Amino acid sequence: MEHTKRSTDAADDSAAQPGDTSRLVGSDRVLAVLKELARHPDGVGLEEMTRTMGAPKPTVHRALGALRRAGLADQDGRGRYLLGDEFLRMAFTHHEARPEYVRITPLLDTLAARFGETAHYAVLDGREVVYRAKVDPPSGAVRLTSTVGGRNPAHATAVGKLLLAYRLPTLEAVRDWVGAEPLPRRTPHTRCTAEELHQEFELVRERGYSLDDQENETGVHCVALPVYAAAPTVPTGAISVSAVAYRTPLSTLTDAVEEIRELLGVLGTAHP
Repeated sequence: MEHTKRSTDAADDSAAQPGDTSRLVGSDRVLAVLKELARHPDGVGLEEMTRTMGAPKPTVHRALGALRRAGLADQDGRGRYLLGDEFLRMAFTHHEARPEYVRITPLLDTLAARFGETAHYAVLDGREVVYRAKVDPPSGAVRLTSTVGGRNPAHATAVGKLLLAYRLPTLEAVRDWVGAEPLPRRTPHTRCTAEELHQEFELVRERGYSLDDQENETGVHCVALPVYAAAPTVPTGAISVSAVAYRTPLSTLTDAVEEIRELLGVLGTAHP
């Protein structure tokens, strides 16, 4: 009999479609209620929750009770249910402990597949950028030689110029950063003077993205957007799509900036 019951339950679970909560049982029901609570930051009443879930009130009430006992749900003074402090504590603790490049890699996968080019995540380290994550295009395409942990001059890359633009807001700040030591000119297109870079940084801040038009490597250009993983005002890093020039025109990348920005928004790391 017990074997038959398990088989029946398994059949019921497999028949339930995504978004259809009417046939969920046990822990699946509790998790569905938890997900629904997350959609109501101001709280939600039992009646509304029951209508939304399409389930009997006693069933939803039992699920809410289980969540409350675990500290994952709570009730306010009006009797409305909302996510509990314990749930928020666990979520934020996990979020802060999880390396940001782990969260960003799925986006890089999407970008590499979308453009058939290499996607990077990089951070600023002094006068250089360090690549924390990289996803190559699908097999068969020409691939770049960049590596995770590798470095490039910040002033010659799209990710570097973007991050510098938010850290060096004035010409004086750019001059101090450049200093007396000449910046390496990687290609004939590399901007190396404080005046050139300041002008470029102003444009980056105005449009919210940066370009590398064969400034770091001849035959390769790039678009970069900021990632706000820790603070809402200063980017913690930048994502980029680096393309082989003969295969993907720079205009293709600039035309897709809003699409890339929307993907960052879904990830929760775009500028608020």
